[in-house]
Amino acid sequence: MIRLHISAILFGTALLAGCVDRPTLSEPATVGSGPYLLGAGDDLRIVVYDQPSLTNLYEVDQSGQISMPLIGDVPARDSTADELANRIEARLATAYLKEPNVTVEVATYRPFFVLGEVGTPGQFPYVPGITAETAIAVAGGYTDRANRRVVRVSRTVNGQLFEERIPVIERIRPGDTVYVFESLF
Repeated sequence: MIRLHISAILFGTALLAGCVDRPTLSEPATVGSGPYLLGAGDDLRIVVYDQPSLTNLYEVDQSGQISMPLIGDVPARDSTADELANRIEARLATAYLKEPNVTVEVATYRPFFVLGEVGTPGQFPYVPGITAETAIAVAGGYTDRANRRVVRVSRTVNGQLFEERIPVIERIRPGDTVYVFESLF
């Protein structure tokens, strides 16, 4: 029975009553593609034209906000850089600046995580364009027991967890958790 349960976990089937099916990464069209959405742990370079005291690096905190002088906390989670820039401009324009011009870019992406059959599981800095296979290499490579073809990637979008088994050559995103399975053979 234990062997059957492990196989069920590895192949994504639910044998136990009450198991919750999680949506896959490909269900919502915006999860795997589209513009990058900001999240907790991202460091942002925010430039307010002609305002050096407001131009700085800001971190998206665990509540999904950045804290700026004059305007306080500004929601950033699940927004694009352009949406955040527009939100900051609107707040600055209401009381402090006439026609503010704001740009937002990601200075440092939030980390990704690698677990399972790898040399050094843990948290690692994200580099744009990284694949699951490269992430595994960063995590010390495969163990002798690792499945070297397919991994499970977990991603949270709009507060909802999505999971999917993907080939190791697929790209991952900041904040993703890559799980390397044990090979059955």
